[in-house]
Amino acid sequence: MLVPEVTEQDIRNALREIEDPEMGTSIIDLGLVYEIDMTEPAVAKIKMTTTTRFCPASGYIADAVRQRVEDIDGISRAVVDLVYEPAWSPDMVSLFGLPRT
Repeated sequence: MLVPEVTEQDIRNALREIEDPEMGTSIIDLGLVYEIDMTEPAVAKIKMTTTTRFCPASGYIADAVRQRVEDIDGISRAVVDLVYEPAWSPDMVSLFGLPRT
């Protein structure tokens, strides 16, 4: 059976479905995902942050990311590393994550 090749963009697209529960915006559009490493076959390593170091939803978000990535055909394991350097700032929010007026 052929396993589809998964790209970083495939993972980013999947993670767009996960919203920060306090902000109501995609973790991708908030700029919370810093890096996606696909150097090991079928393993995705995601380096990300939360909006604050003491975010009460950090465990929930990390678990949701891990589960969503492991649901992608071609990924057998996802490793989520929560980091706080560089610290997140509102400047990291994409145009899609800005409030609409």
